[in-house]
Amino acid sequence: MCGIVGWVDWQRDLRDHRDVLPAMTETLACRGPDGSGVWTARHVGFGHRRLAVLDVAGGAQPAVAEAVAMTYNGEVYNFRELRDELQAKGHRFTTACDTEVVLRAYLEWGEDFAGRLSGMYALAIWDGRTEELVLLRDRLGVKPLYFTRTSDGVIFGSEPKALLANPGFAPVIDADGLAELFAAASAPTPGRSPLRGLSEVRPGTLVRVSRRGTHHRTYWSLTARPHEDGDEATVRRVRELLSSAVDEQLVSDVPLCSLLSGGLDSSAVTALGALSYRGGAYGDKLSSYAVDFHDSGKHFQETTLHHSLDAPYARAVASHVGTGHTEVLLDVPDLLAWSDATTRARDLPGLGDADISLHLLFRRVARDCTVALSGESADEVFGGYPWFAREAAEPTGFFPWYRAAPLGLAGLLGAEAAAWCRPGAYLAESYAQAMREVPRLGGESAADRRLREVGHLYLTRFLPLLLTRMDRMSMAAGLEVRVPFCDHRLVDYVWNVPWRLKCAGGVEKGLLRRAVADLLPAEVVNRPKSAYPAMQNPAYVASLRARVRDAVADPAGPLKDLLDPDAVRALLDPGGPQPATTLGSVRALGFLVQFDHWFRTYGVTFA
Repeated sequence: MCGIVGWVDWQRDLRDHRDVLPAMTETLACRGPDGSGVWTARHVGFGHRRLAVLDVAGGAQPAVAEAVAMTYNGEVYNFRELRDELQAKGHRFTTACDTEVVLRAYLEWGEDFAGRLSGMYALAIWDGRTEELVLLRDRLGVKPLYFTRTSDGVIFGSEPKALLANPGFAPVIDADGLAELFAAASAPTPGRSPLRGLSEVRPGTLVRVSRRGTHHRTYWSLTARPHEDGDEATVRRVRELLSSAVDEQLVSDVPLCSLLSGGLDSSAVTALGALSYRGGAYGDKLSSYAVDFHDSGKHFQETTLHHSLDAPYARAVASHVGTGHTEVLLDVPDLLAWSDATTRARDLPGLGDADISLHLLFRRVARDCTVALSGESADEVFGGYPWFAREAAEPTGFFPWYRAAPLGLAGLLGAEAAAWCRPGAYLAESYAQAMREVPRLGGESAADRRLREVGHLYLTRFLPLLLTRMDRMSMAAGLEVRVPFCDHRLVDYVWNVPWRLKCAGGVEKGLLRRAVADLLPAEVVNRPKSAYPAMQNPAYVASLRARVRDAVADPAGPLKDLLDPDAVRALLDPGGPQPATTLGSVRALGFLVQFDHWFRTYGVTFA
């Protein structure tokens, strides 16, 4: 896993600006602590930071062959099959890594190479034969890729910080950007960033940039089709697809482990990983890691998405499947100390303690391993959230996770800011756009039609929030996290499974439970959905309130004139009713703390 950057300018000779590419590349040092490289030609420059996973001794980048250069971030899991096919066509290879395979695949098949790759990746190719830039992102958007058009070219990078190191880009928020930050915090618009002029390559999309302009081509998207397998065949197929995805993603030349919360999703991945783990030089059994908070039992409060503590279930799974298990215990001072660092990792305000604790878990894991398997995205794929079942009975006609707060965090904005960015209209158009993208299948019942829509909304509007969090928090620690539930073959198959099969037995993710029931303890198979753990210690909440109170009182700060005083007072009152937000009051406090820090330290301005 790596970090990539680049700069194209058709009017300037970039060999005269050799200081810019190294500066851009260095911003991504955490993503690639094992090596660095810069390549320049007349109108283009690429930079690369490497986290060595395959062929540690080889695989340096940027890679160049036959007037074509590439900088690449990710893993293509079917690279061995592609290499065999390319060798049969006469291509010769000098390394054992997937980078050279991807570059040769482009040389052989041109843009059609995109559909042949299976994995998680973001890459840039400079085709010197036509002087065109190709940007490509994986089907589900596991790996990030940002770009901005300049008057004479384009700047790109794995994270916004790389573009901000180029003098051609500055952090500016316009009205749409503010609405994206506050209203769409939990439904980010595909391809859009809160920063003006900053775009993200959409999942499953290839972007070709030339002197003539920019062309976007979707090479993969979900396809609606009738589900023809019976109940038992569906269960078997899900097991086959998930087992295959886990097995593929165990390929590594460096230590690999699994993230194990004790929930169904991470437990399934861990169990399948333990079955296929090849051991070798890095130990004879798979390692697993979990995160918890000091005195979590003392402060635990049951919520809609938190029914029980994770630790007992994680220990039960580790014992059952035979992993070497490590518990990472965090306390209030840990989260407070690392808040600003996680904001820098995102280059934007994020999810508060959910970001911080995940990053600290990854920092601990990275001491032992370079690669980790995760159960992320199973809820989006299999319909694990309670809102799925509610939508079948009482459809909202909106993003289901916004039920309690139709404006999300934008409910905290003051009248002037809200009038400027119009969050209600912004979200309404975002939802309308999302609905226009849903593939349709004739003959479905109203409930199945709505749940197909909801599944699409979660995969295209909610999952990106989680994948961004996973990528930034892991790569800031120099850890590669793989997500077997994002295998596009599994996602495409399950999206077309009718709801009655997905909730087999009348429980959420009933289909997944049946598919992995033989691998796990019964108490884990039957455990209700339990979300990523939240910090519930009152001392942490009190510290957040103090920081927000100080930030709002600062006449030179960004929050004083941005927020509604009554909403802020309610948020800061520990005894009063808390304002509803889609992220919860604690996450709202964490977001405001991070927004204040980000705005000040990044030199953000309003347009």
